[in-house]
Amino acid sequence: MTTSADMNDLSIRVRDAIRTVHDFPKPGIGFKDITTVLSRPAMWAEVTDWFAGLYPAEQVDAVVGVDARGFLFAGAAAIPLDAGVVIARKKGKLPYETREVSYDLEYGKATLQMHVDAITPGMRVLVVDDLLATGGTVKAAIELIRLLGGEVLGAAFMVELGFLGARDGLDVPVHSLVNYES
Repeated sequence: MTTSADMNDLSIRVRDAIRTVHDFPKPGIGFKDITTVLSRPAMWAEVTDWFAGLYPAEQVDAVVGVDARGFLFAGAAAIPLDAGVVIARKKGKLPYETREVSYDLEYGKATLQMHVDAITPGMRVLVVDDLLATGGTVKAAIELIRLLGGEVLGAAFMVELGFLGARDGLDVPVHSLVNYES
């Protein structure tokens, strides 16, 4: 069992490992590069364990990974949970019949899709992504899950840009390992 002190230690070590790339993808943005965590096998395993430990395995039927880095976390967390993996992709990337939800971005619109049979009614789902920024993508994923009849247990992120306030706009429990408040 992971204690609060263990989680705090992991949070500090992950925060220290994340590289900030200034002025990417445009001037004024401090991009949080998580590849520095993914390249460290022991740390990557600890982060995966953190995601998987958020809910008891018997409560989670599927882990939804949000395009694209969320796939890495969802796949890894689903194994110890004995849960399926569902992917929420950007429009035009899935080969079978889909449902979709469009959402606003800072610079336009985007659309997220899931296969029509990816979530069955009553399925209990954990949504996973690498980073929570403005919340538009995760809101679309939650809407898709509900459209397909699933129950969203919560949304989990390795990194949260807390200063953007996206957590306040979500109607599910939000978990983040590292939270940047400023």
